[in-house]
Amino acid sequence: MGSTNIFLLSLLFLAFPHCIFVAGDANLIQNTCKNTKYYDLCLSSLKSNPTSLNADTKGLAAIMVGIGIANATATSSYLSSQLLSINGNDTIKKKVLKECSDKYTYAADALQASVKDLGAESYDYAYMHVTAAADYPNACHNAFKRFPGLAYPPELARREDGLKHICFVVLGIIDLLD
Repeated sequence: MGSTNIFLLSLLFLAFPHCIFVAGDANLIQNTCKNTKYYDLCLSSLKSNPTSLNADTKGLAAIMVGIGIANATATSSYLSSQLLSINGNDTIKKKVLKECSDKYTYAADALQASVKDLGAESYDYAYMHVTAAADYPNACHNAFKRFPGLAYPPELARREDGLKHICFVVLGIIDLLD
């Protein structure tokens, strides 16, 4: 499923290169990242992607969305692997991990939808989809809270923060597009 999302993202970039990528530079990246909540995350993420030097602001948003898709997909896969390692009798933990895996899949789907919105210059819809993607981890966290004896794994908390931070960076970039 994760490779499907990456494939679709790549197809979108190929189909709409004039909409996503134009001449850019390191100054654009730096100035764009200054308008986000997580400057260092934005800067390091975009500088690590070689296509960002040729991207306009919309292209930078699309690159960060791709990073978010990869994060959400990896977290869903991580949760699925955790699900397989549970003893057969722990049905509550299985149920919660399955719910969380689904939520991260939905987050990836919402981010994928935002890429299409960016390409169509439907920035309000892109913003809405990224906001939804940032909120899906909360539903996962809340699923753990419903069962007091079930501890929220530190690794999942780290991944939750990562996805939320990525989404907040994307939202900051989208704000520049309005």
